Amino acid sequence: MLDALLPRLPPRRAALVGVSGLQASGKSTLAAQLAAAARERGVATEVLGLDDFYLGRRDRAALARDVHPLLATRGVPGTHDVALLVDTVRALGDASPQDPARVPRFDKGRDTRLAPSRWRRVASPPRLILLEGWCIGVPPESPRALARPANDIERIEDGDRRWRSWVNARLAGEYAALWRRLDALIMLAAPGFDVVARWRDEPERALRRRGAPRAMSRADLRRFLMHYERLSRHALRTLPALADIVVALDASRRVESIRISAPARRRPPFRTQAPRSRPARPRSRRSASR
Repeated sequence: MLDALLPRLPPRRAALVGVSGLQASGKSTLAAQLAAAARERGVATEVLGLDDFYLGRRDRAALARDVHPLLATRGVPGTHDVALLVDTVRALGDASPQDPARVPRFDKGRDTRLAPSRWRRVASPPRLILLEGWCIGVPPESPRALARPANDIERIEDGDRRWRSWVNARLAGEYAALWRRLDALIMLAAPGFDVVARWRDEPERALRRRGAPRAMSRADLRRFLMHYERLSRHALRTLPALADIVVALDASRRVESIRISAPARRRPPFRTQAPRSRPARPRSRRSASR
């Protein structure tokens, strides 16, 4: 996979590559493996996790009060600090011993970001930045798609579509601008959304056996995953046509196949919409906006 990825990287700046996959699909593990393999080849690599850029519980409480109560739960677009993520990518590209980049870290146990004094410092610019997260690269939905509720949360608690419409607007705005910065996208493709509940429940079962106070029951987990369901199903429909590398998984997270698209000689920025039936001629890097 690394052999297919490296030729796609730009020659004179840090490359930003997305690693996308539904919850518990193994994207963090894959990003760590790719980073280790790249470093063995002398390619300085850093890994960023989208989860480390969540808004803390106070900021989400403000969104829940001012926009919609469902935004108190972290996860969906709009509950991340995208500006901080963009600033971090930029700082990594300019990192030096005199002015090191600082990489945020989110404490899920406390449901807030650690103090900047505890962020990891990077003193030299990487050649490759891997950004992993569950919704990396996902395009916005059409207004027509938003009309039909995906589950009971949307049917009962978002009957006026205010929550999902607000989330979709964020996905079409600052998130789409971030996706356009990607030089390549890798997708871990689950066989379907329904398997995610079993994957995600594996660590919770261990916590429940130990009597951990924050362990989610199956009912709690079912409600939690409803926040992700709409865009997870949308990702499974759309990302295979957009990703440069698609790793198809079976229900046990074993790799069934790997599909690698042929790299264009002068690749445009990552698209945020599925290709049309008669695709337009790709723009060159020089003319493409970032």
